[in-house]
Amino acid sequence: MLETSARLLRLLSLFQGRRYWSGADLAGRLEITSRTLRRDVDKLRSLGYPIHSTSGAEGGYQLGAGTEMPPLLLDDEEAVAVALGLRCVVTGGIEGVEESSVRALLKIEQILPPRLARRVAALQAVVVAPSTNAASVDARTLATIAGACRDCEMLRFRYRDRDGAASARSVEPHRVVNTGRRWYLVAWDTARSDWRTFRVDRMERRLTATGLRFTPREPPARDLAAYVSGGGWSAARCRARLKLFAASEVIAQRLPPCIGLIEPIDGQSCFFETGASTYENLAVHLALIGVDFEILEPVELVTEVARLAERYRRAADGAV
Repeated sequence: MLETSARLLRLLSLFQGRRYWSGADLAGRLEITSRTLRRDVDKLRSLGYPIHSTSGAEGGYQLGAGTEMPPLLLDDEEAVAVALGLRCVVTGGIEGVEESSVRALLKIEQILPPRLARRVAALQAVVVAPSTNAASVDARTLATIAGACRDCEMLRFRYRDRDGAASARSVEPHRVVNTGRRWYLVAWDTARSDWRTFRVDRMERRLTATGLRFTPREPPARDLAAYVSGGGWSAARCRARLKLFAASEVIAQRLPPCIGLIEPIDGQSCFFETGASTYENLAVHLALIGVDFEILEPVELVTEVARLAERYRRAADGAV
């Protein structure tokens, strides 16, 4: 009986590790006959595992999706990865999954062997996550958006921009991007005939998947994470790094993500990386942010800001 149970666990592990197995390959791996293999497969089916089979010379077995979630087998590395991932979700910015994540984490940590539990605890202790003041998003909203991206299904929703103005949008959703601080949807806006980036926390939760299908378009960039986080500035000829004397969330409310990369320092300041075609353009744009700043690099921007400041001073003196 012990041998049979151990063999069933081994068989299940093989099924979960590869999508399709021929009967001969499975029987060879387990060192059993084809008849014994069929009996073992039937036992797994009786436990709720949806195993599909095909007959003939090319026949084999495949673990499919059923109506209920059967138990999973994880190797050491997978178990550590899942435990760490759940700990991150528990403290993350997705509303509605915290309680279920805690329950799942408790189940895994209760059965982790001591050696794996020590690895998880060590990794958790030494990995430092940045303080991002991330905006929370609803898990169901995120799931609906992700499903529409996967199925190439049109989405309709009302969206509130950074100034609070609401508008109705109809889009072809392409990908959901997480920048570590916020969740974004990259989509083709049909009314504006252009690509747009939407903050998920600014989308109403009662968004509608219309059921209308679309043919996927060529995305606006290969690296959508860089597209959302840095936009065109990351490839600009003239780039700069500054310290802004305002909280990161204040700057994030004032600037779209395509302008530059914001990195929190504390509650009163943040780093800001940006770029433009010329340092003169950069100097002008910095004045529009509306907060004090310190130029960390390069020296060319310092020279341009000084030149612009002198021009403003002359204009102010002439107006007196």
